[in-house]
This record gives sequence, structure tokens and C-alpha cells, in this order.
Amino acid sequence: MRLDKFVCKSTQLTKADAVQCIHLGEVGVNGEVITSESTQVHENNTVTLRGVKLIARDFRYILMHKPAGTICSNIDEVYPSLFNSLDVENVSELHIAGRLDVDTTGLVLITDDGRWTFDITVPSKQCAKTYRVTLSRGIAADGVDDLVSRFAAGVKLQGEQQLTLPATLQVITPTEVLLTITEGKFHQVKRMFAAVGHRVVALHRERIGDICLDVDVGQWRYLTDEEVKSVVRHG
Repeated sequence: MRLDKFVCKSTQLTKADAVQCIHLGEVGVNGEVITSESTQVHENNTVTLRGVKLIARDFRYILMHKPAGTICSNIDEVYPSLFNSLDVENVSELHIAGRLDVDTTGLVLITDDGRWTFDITVPSKQCAKTYRVTLSRGIAADGVDDLVSRFAAGVKLQGEQQLTLPATLQVITPTEVLLTITEGKFHQVKRMFAAVGHRVVALHRERIGDICLDVDVGQWRYLTDEEVKSVVRHG
């Protein structure tokens, strides 16, 4: 964790105030004065502010059901931020582990633990994400097996050289499918279906790893310890 973030997470200081304290030489790490806010600190380091040892607040792990028409940002932009529905302290310390498009609904994970987010979002960690996809036209019955095989083998997206990683496609009805992927390229699900001649008209994330969406639209809850640890297990 960056030193300025650690100071913020251990006090009520803003980022600007924390950076100023660091530049003034008021922050020490393991007995040495550090004046660079980008210095990385770890759990076993002793960090002090004006001689007082700092203890970082516990990490937070939150599940939210994202409504359509909201953005995965800490602030409002053209569309409102989904953080408006989150009634917790120090919201500015939080970030989203795997963003969704403005028109996509469903499971969003929110945290202030960067390493946990890494395990969710980096493709090499193989953390699966499952989406319920609604298509503009039905998949022909005699084309289901071929489409399942194409997704399993990887799809070539427009403008990219490498195929997508293997994905699992389950056809529920001709126009509704479940797609499970382990990476998160820009507009990936929509682009994958476009590459095989289908247009996505609705997209909803139901699952990340072992964590399933179980709250109503716009609602949120803290994850259980088991749910938090399940991400590390998958990693």
C-alpha cells in the first residue's frame, strides 16, 4: 500500500493533508523519515505520524446490486455514481473490483483492499465471472453446440490479435444465455457476441467466483469472511 494511502487509512486526514505531512517529514517508516508519498508499506512495517504509531483500519468488502443507469465511479459524471447508494464512512477510500458499463446491471464488489482486487481482476488468477445475457435474436437450435465450442476455444475480438481466454456458454433459451469468463476486456461480453453475429440487448452479472448476487437492486451488504477468503482460494 502507498504510504499516503496508509496514512489516510489510519487517520481522518485527506489525501492532500497526508501528502503534506509526508513532505514535511512528519511520517516515519521503521524509524526512518520518509518524504515520498508513493513509498510502499506493508503490514509488518511500523508507520508513525509525529511519533505516534499508526494502525490502519480493517479492510472492507462490500457486495452491491448495481442498477442500470449508474456508473462504477466514486463521483457523479454524466450518470450518477452507484456510490450514492452506499451509506458508509470514508467512501473515498473505496474502489470497485471489476467495473460494469452504465447499462449493465448486477453484482459489483467494492473494497479498499488492492491486493484482493488484483486477485479478482487479473486474468492469470482465473477468477470466473458469470453474466446473464439477453440477445436481440435467438440462437438456432442446430447452432448451439457450435457456438458453445467457439466460446470454449476463444473468440477473436475486433481490433485484437489474441483470442479471448476460454469461456463457458450455457444456453437457457434461444435469446437468453449464461456466459462465464475469467478476464475483463473493454466491453468484452458484448464484443464476444458481436464477433459471432449476435447483439447483446441486456447484460447482468450474477456471480464472481463463489460470490453470488443475493440483494435487491440498489441494495448492498458486507461480504462474509468465507466469501472474502473464497477469492484468495480461487487465486
